[in-house]
Amino acid sequence: MATVLIVDDEVQILRALQINLTARGYSTVTALTGNDALERAAQHPVDVIILDLGLPDLDGVEVIRRLRRWNDVPIVVLSARHGSDDKIQALDAGADDYVTKPFGMDELLARLRAALRRGSSGDAPVIETEGFTVDLPAKQVTRRGVPVRLTPTEWNILELLVRNSGALVTHEEILRQVWGPAYAEETGYLRVYLAQLRRKLEADPANPRHLLTEAGLGYRFRE
Repeated sequence: MATVLIVDDEVQILRALQINLTARGYSTVTALTGNDALERAAQHPVDVIILDLGLPDLDGVEVIRRLRRWNDVPIVVLSARHGSDDKIQALDAGADDYVTKPFGMDELLARLRAALRRGSSGDAPVIETEGFTVDLPAKQVTRRGVPVRLTPTEWNILELLVRNSGALVTHEEILRQVWGPAYAEETGYLRVYLAQLRRKLEADPANPRHLLTEAGLGYRFRE
């Protein structure tokens, strides 16, 4: 049973998350402030943290920085801040993922599962499908036992999608992480590279089973 520390000063959201997570078999610990969150994380071994940025005492980014001085637990930010600067600050401080409010519970749970997989497998799992295997520690892909040659950019895209397995990764997020902030609007790049990845990995590139397009939003990796 994974233990989730939920940090949010909005009591309704806190309770809703606690109810949904408990119903799905998670154990939960809650905190309403940044200082409470740091204290709870020190007192209770937790497997993942869901963290709001707009806390009444400490800014959530500062909470992340302080946690990262001694704790590498996966952190999923859940915030009403939609600006790219806020996302960059949180991720640079050490957050593993960023979800904006209002949010879909199914997507949040998928991102939570992805964060838990990264945390429980040394941040370097080996993902197997019926057609190919992605070995993150070795930075290698094989198809029916034969190594597949990927360009650095193809690998970076695939790694990002695999590490967020099951969750939607937006066009903007991929472009920022793979090419940098200046390329956040260049969605044409993604279409080209996803097509190349599908040709190399999918049994039927025209009808992919693992590298899925979410029209107008982004892409999703499905094991």
